[in-house]
Amino acid sequence: MDGYIADNDGSFAWIMGDGDSNNNTEKQFDFPAFTNNVDTIVMGANAYLDCGIVDIENYQKKKFIVATSRIMENNKYVEFFNGDICKKILELRDENGKDIWLFGGAGLTDAFIKADIIDEFIIGIIPIILGKGRPLFLENNPTILLHLEESTVTDGIAMLRYSKRK
Repeated sequence: MDGYIADNDGSFAWIMGDGDSNNNTEKQFDFPAFTNNVDTIVMGANAYLDCGIVDIENYQKKKFIVATSRIMENNKYVEFFNGDICKKILELRDENGKDIWLFGGAGLTDAFIKADIIDEFIIGIIPIILGKGRPLFLENNPTILLHLEESTVTDGIAMLRYSKRK
């Protein structure tokens, strides 16, 4: 709830609901439908190396790009990219028909926010206040006006889907 996407150690173990389904909405966030509409997944190297919550082998039919300043060898599942990731993604967006999922982390997200190339924000509000950790949004971002398209609640987790206002 306080804007952190990971604890100080980079762990996501705390990402879970409170188990109370009393406020669940009739419509639920459909993660499989979301991932079916994605053809490219982009994440930063720290998120790729540290989090371990994306099972890349389950996404074999998707293009998987890890933005990194490190020298890393591509493998059969992942392209490691060292360069202007925003430019690369804009090129991919123009040639592909499906959505691009910006999985994270904060540094990568920050570059996309500052380049103003995120069309939709899907934010999960987890029922915990960490007090410290890795922030979702870094400083000095532009003002981006949003419109709430959809909200769902599952076991205390609110999922909010925003589009940019026109």
